[in-house]
Amino acid sequence: MKSPVVKRSIVVAGHKTSVSLEEAFWNGMKEISGLRNMTLSELVGEIDSNRQQGNLSSAIRLFVLDYFRSRANPAVPTDVRPQQVDTRQQA
Repeated sequence: MKSPVVKRSIVVAGHKTSVSLEEAFWNGMKEISGLRNMTLSELVGEIDSNRQQGNLSSAIRLFVLDYFRSRANPAVPTDVRPQQVDTRQQA
């Protein structure tokens, strides 16, 4: 099943920008921001300020993936922020 890309405008650090994401990622962002008691703009601002490279849409996708991956893996401590989780395989 193909998830269409949805483009939305959002204010990040006082500046309006547009972000294109699949609906599943928007839903994941809404869930995460609700659990953290923050607005979607605040969460996107946090992701934006912590990204090392790449565009904002890619950084958001990786953040959402890491967030839910860390919640699905009971070996990952709950106090670890998703972007700090090392997902590389151990040798």
